[in-house]
Amino acid sequence: MITQANGNAVLEKTRELCEAIVAAPKMISIRERISTFMADNKSRTQYESLMTKGQALQEKQQGSLPLAGEEVSEFERLREALLANPVATGFLDAQQELHEVQQSIHKHISKTLELGRVPAPEEIEEGSCGHGCDCHH
Repeated sequence: MITQANGNAVLEKTRELCEAIVAAPKMISIRERISTFMADNKSRTQYESLMTKGQALQEKQQGSLPLAGEEVSEFERLREALLANPVATGFLDAQQELHEVQQSIHKHISKTLELGRVPAPEEIEEGSCGHGCDCHH
């Protein structure tokens, strides 16, 4: 059990970590690309259209319904248009980078709790991300 004093120290270090994350140039770049995307109605509409079409196709597949060639062609057309949009691709890249940062932080904290000490870099790289993970790192 964490005592009040130790809990405050952990909370303070957690806040320091959060401040460092937010101030990191990579995170600033990620936030800027996400903000640029969110402010661009055309890009957001393209993205939402693609996601809606993709979800509809996935639901049809899960329901064992046949996919019409026109539906797949429309999805591919929407996808290509989105990937030709630099604001949208900046957003997609930023999402991926943010996910990778989150996974890395999670991995480090989980391994620290598991080991009871700060893990060595090779301990972070070996094995999976945790229980139930099938990424096979």
